[in-house]
Amino acid sequence: MTKVAGELTDAPNVNVPRRKAPFIVTFYRSAVAKKWLMAVSGIILLGYVLAHMVGNLKVFLGKDEINEYADWLRRLGEPAFPREVVLWGMRTVLIAAFVIHIVAAYQLTMINRRARPTQYKSPRDYAAASFASRTMRWTGVIVLLFLIFHLLDLTFGTVNPGYVGGNVYRNLIASFDRVPVAVAYIVANLALGIHIFHGAWSMFQSLGFNNPRYNPWRRTFAIGFAGLITTGNVAIPLLITAGVRP
Repeated sequence: MTKVAGELTDAPNVNVPRRKAPFIVTFYRSAVAKKWLMAVSGIILLGYVLAHMVGNLKVFLGKDEINEYADWLRRLGEPAFPREVVLWGMRTVLIAAFVIHIVAAYQLTMINRRARPTQYKSPRDYAAASFASRTMRWTGVIVLLFLIFHLLDLTFGTVNPGYVGGNVYRNLIASFDRVPVAVAYIVANLALGIHIFHGAWSMFQSLGFNNPRYNPWRRTFAIGFAGLITTGNVAIPLLITAGVRP
């Protein structure tokens, strides 16, 4: 019996079923979806990091080489598209990938915390968890702070006293002639290398490529890619600060 307007009736209790969420929404809420989003956005970001490093290394080929490369990026798509439209399209994709990567990482962390509401009561076995995996959160924070400074330093020029719009060569030299700035770039890129190592290793697992036959290849790729990016990025501030320039 149910109570309606203060009276008892013989109407049965009816439990109205909740409307089932669409599959895409249900999937997005899962840990698997977060890992996929992190992996796919990570691949986009890894591609950008590689291309960005190769472009910046042109500073050692001389002023004309790197400035021409920077101008070529702005001219991409011409005459079909106005100047810098394609470049800003690429930047939009990168920004979206970066935001998705951070949001997915945060949400995955929250899912893991809810699944384990209490902390470990005994020391963890760190033999299975590498230094890179244990420090992913902190290296991610360092990279985020570094990216903000990097944009202010070499894209907008607000923290670079010698900044000249469009003159990439001059801006790099002006930035890394400041030893504290060069040291900050080196430290940040070491953190980026650690972050890339674990990210490059785990993204294949997130995408389902987790087989003992392929794991040695995954590790070799992660070490090689992280080592390449770290070496190239660290070499730029290190050599410029040391006075090595064309």
